[in-house]
Amino acid sequence: QVQLVESGGGSVQAGGSLRLSCAASGFNVDEYAIGWIRLRPGPEREGVACLTTFDNSTFYLDSVKGRFTLTRDKVTNILYLQMNNLQPDDTGDYICAADSVCRGPPWMPRVAGQGTRVTVSA
Repeated sequence: QVQLVESGGGSVQAGGSLRLSCAASGFNVDEYAIGWIRLRPGPEREGVACLTTFDNSTFYLDSVKGRFTLTRDKVTNILYLQMNNLQPDDTGDYICAADSVCRGPPWMPRVAGQGTRVTVSA
């Protein structure tokens, strides 16, 4: 069964940190681009970070560069998104995604998890 299961969301104050995890199973992650989509009122489904596994290139949304770091544990097939210096605009539902390539908004991936909520208060 193809699955992406997220964890690690929560509520923090501005300036705080969270680490999101995404466990992938049921498919060969090496054949996909994997990353995180953010849903929030206003902007379309925006990819905040994406990793192309075949060349290990990582892409970030401009607004999160320098604050978010995307990594992948190849042994466990878990994808991590370390989010530092969180701001209220980072509030939203974060969805783990796998697709053939990293895409711009609106990103409708081939495989998506259920999402985890991140709330950042001022």
